[in-house]
Amino acid sequence: MIKTKIFKRTISTVMVAAAMAISIGASAADFNLRATANSNENDEDYDGLVVFKDYVESHSNGRIAIDLFIGTQLCANGTECLQALEDGSVDVFISTSGGAANMYPYVQVLDLPYLLTDDRVAEAVLVGDFTREMRKAILADSGDKVRLMTIGNTGGWRNFANTKRTVKTPADLEGLKIRTVVADLPQELVKAMGASPTPIPWPELFTSFQTGIVEGSKNGITDIMGMKFPEAGLKYVTLDGHAYMSALWYMNNESFKSMPEDLRKVVVDGFSALQQATFASPKRKSIKAYADFKASGGEIYVPTPEQKMMFQKSAAPVYTWFKDNVKDGAKWFDLLKSETAKVQTELSASYQSDLN
Repeated sequence: MIKTKIFKRTISTVMVAAAMAISIGASAADFNLRATANSNENDEDYDGLVVFKDYVESHSNGRIAIDLFIGTQLCANGTECLQALEDGSVDVFISTSGGAANMYPYVQVLDLPYLLTDDRVAEAVLVGDFTREMRKAILADSGDKVRLMTIGNTGGWRNFANTKRTVKTPADLEGLKIRTVVADLPQELVKAMGASPTPIPWPELFTSFQTGIVEGSKNGITDIMGMKFPEAGLKYVTLDGHAYMSALWYMNNESFKSMPEDLRKVVVDGFSALQQATFASPKRKSIKAYADFKASGGEIYVPTPEQKMMFQKSAAPVYTWFKDNVKDGAKWFDLLKSETAKVQTELSASYQSDLN
């Protein structure tokens, strides 16, 4: 009995000491950053934040602490979270281009179809000067409050998927009711393909497939399987890869600039590690997602190069819309095209060496 009491007192002492150590460790940080993502722990955004937290805390020797808030604990949507970022109640936030389009319309250039052609091209473009130019623009438009840190990926590539038939060319999309978000650019794309854009909130999409309110969507395979859309009748996916699912990672600029240069470098390197993690995560997760889709009776079609060109030609009106309707649209369109062409030239040269 006495031994039991002594054991319990020992355990209690250890637990109190551990709690004190955690408290002391937390308070010892010179900088505490609040990072949020409106997603869940199965998402690529969470994978990236875990890598970011580990890198920054370890490489700063505990001088920077990162608190993660996953979901809507701090803010509910892109606009609200970006405003929280501006006022400093959030330090790090991630959005899609659609989530930031009403505040920084030019970020929609990342949603323009068929400009980024594959993972190697997209990843090389997004680690280079294109992202730095967009950082300058967002800083200027936010009054030096919001700093774009990096652009990663959140779900692979957007592809056309539907409940009705195999889609091999744009003509096969004609007349289909395709779900879009309430934004002009994706609706313009669907119209350019001869289909009917139908804005539907994401939580209502499963039921909308079941009832026929919509007959298709523009999604990555991990989202399709994560939401169990095949059970609602979604059976056909065409790997046209019309949009790279970019994720823009921002930081409150005052929080960033308040750090000494050595810690700012740690944060920049941490975002680089995060970017690489989000580049890799969808590739791994999509393997099982595609296998599960096929096992559920789904059909996957890969367009030929000639058919892919047909999709790109059909999308031309979207480029015109963007250049005519978005401030500096022509500038951003030309910049993304030129950066993509530069990367493709470099890759062609490397192939010459690597294949011979």
